[in-house]
Amino acid sequence: MNDTPASGGFRVRLRALVRKEFRQLWRDPSNLAIGLALPAVLILLFGYGISLDVKDVPVAIVLEDTSPAALTAISGLQRSPYFQVSLERSMRAAEDSLQAHRIDAILRLPADFSRDAAAGQARAQLIVQGVDAATARVIQGYVTGALAQPLLRMRSLGSSVGAPGEAPGAGAVVAESRLWFNEANTSTWYLVPGLIVLIMTLTGAFLTSLVVAREWERGTLEALFVTPVRPAEILLAKLLPHFAVGMVGFAMCLLAARFLFHVPFVGSLWLLCLSSVLYMLVSLGVGLLISSATKNQFIASQLALLTSFLPAMMLSGFLFDLNNVPAVVRVIGRLLPATHFLDLLKTLLLAGNVWPIVLRDCAILTGYAVVLLTAARLVTRKRLA
Repeated sequence: MNDTPASGGFRVRLRALVRKEFRQLWRDPSNLAIGLALPAVLILLFGYGISLDVKDVPVAIVLEDTSPAALTAISGLQRSPYFQVSLERSMRAAEDSLQAHRIDAILRLPADFSRDAAAGQARAQLIVQGVDAATARVIQGYVTGALAQPLLRMRSLGSSVGAPGEAPGAGAVVAESRLWFNEANTSTWYLVPGLIVLIMTLTGAFLTSLVVAREWERGTLEALFVTPVRPAEILLAKLLPHFAVGMVGFAMCLLAARFLFHVPFVGSLWLLCLSSVLYMLVSLGVGLLISSATKNQFIASQLALLTSFLPAMMLSGFLFDLNNVPAVVRVIGRLLPATHFLDLLKTLLLAGNVWPIVLRDCAILTGYAVVLLTAARLVTRKRLA
């Protein structure tokens, strides 16, 4: 009988192996916990528990000038949802509150503020709690923006009573900003694509490496080696169940993004699914390669964390902008498949079908998938020899 991969023998063996893998996956609670329960926890944690937005910042304002100009200048802070404004009578009291961490910033308007504002040279002192440098920079930007609009309006009104024949508001330039691709100005829309990357990396590389390594330790794979099954059939049978689990996690993330966090789906859904399939194959290739090379659960789990999950979290641009890291780290980040998948997700979810980015990143992910799955096949064949 011709036992080529296209023959009936291949289909019968593969069907039996896949059925066995699905049953084993279903019987092991730890696999289901990592593949289904952990993604649900991560969705809730990242969606509701983690935010890069800074809101309700306690700010003390020291008014040494109580003129209408000074009150107008701080009106932007008092109306803003980003601040909890309190008025302090003296700079000493405000400094005591800052040292006691009751407030995060002090805004001081000096006694000559209104006079300098009339001359177009108004100055205010901002003191920010610098223990958390990232939060301090955000607060500084918020306060600067809240002060800018009232001061621009004051200058515009002042110039409107200038010399006869002069155009009202001449010389006053007001910049009206608009956020593209994140109109809600929320970090949740920024975090959700990274969450999808982490969950698919976890279920693909980490779970697959553990399961296959566990079978090496228990000797169940050696029992398969004495049967007519081929290495490619074993790997394919291992791949399909975990591919299904990973895509279930992806579907959970999409549903949560749409109905819990209201992330817009600007791009094509089929392109989103296609790119996710490609990255899932990459993650599965990493897991199969690690488990085939190590044959030990502990070593496989550590390698999976160090080579897939942690780089996807730290070096893909999920938490840190790659343009702000050293050149060596930036090069490493650009080499990671997770970086290109994250770029794809952000583009398709928030910007739309930007074809140069979509085609480039899909081609890169396809190349990674082919290389990793081929390497896993070669390593497994060597172990069988």
